[in-house]
Amino acid sequence: MPVKKLLFLMSCAAASSWAGGWSDPAVVTHQDDIVARYRARVDGPYLVVTVTLEPGWHTFAMDNERRAKERLAGKMSLGIDQPTGIAVSGGLKTAGGWLQPEPKDFSKPELRWFSYGYEKEAVFAVKVEGAAPAQLRIRGQACTESTCKNINLELPLASGAPGGTAELDVARLVAVR
Repeated sequence: MPVKKLLFLMSCAAASSWAGGWSDPAVVTHQDDIVARYRARVDGPYLVVTVTLEPGWHTFAMDNERRAKERLAGKMSLGIDQPTGIAVSGGLKTAGGWLQPEPKDFSKPELRWFSYGYEKEAVFAVKVEGAAPAQLRIRGQACTESTCKNINLELPLASGAPGGTAELDVARLVAVR
């Protein structure tokens, strides 16, 4: 295992003991380099999932496909980047629609390529019922200017039950369309 990756994983393991209910991170790599880190926790009434992206990488909004099709208005495209998808199973059940930050427009209209997403980090949230343990299945895509990496991972959430006031400022998020 490359030293950079090993050091990162060791620091994440140490941090998880004081991370305030956050899951251990799920790490996405490409050719031994870290692309992104996902983690989750229950915060007030919400399940919160964060993704932190390495410099040069970006990922896509949960409603990327819908936004792209709206902009294409029936015209054909060379392709559409895969949206972020998060499925929840186990002791937690979603109790409403997902929220996400307002995505950045990565579109290239001259190529009829429409894409919306995030650089550096993004937060996805949904109201939940029940209690962890739970399993999250995260699917999507992360890209640089020259390459893309499909994301298909499981993120276990060992503990947490909805209740109380959220630390997350949901007013900064928008509903997934």
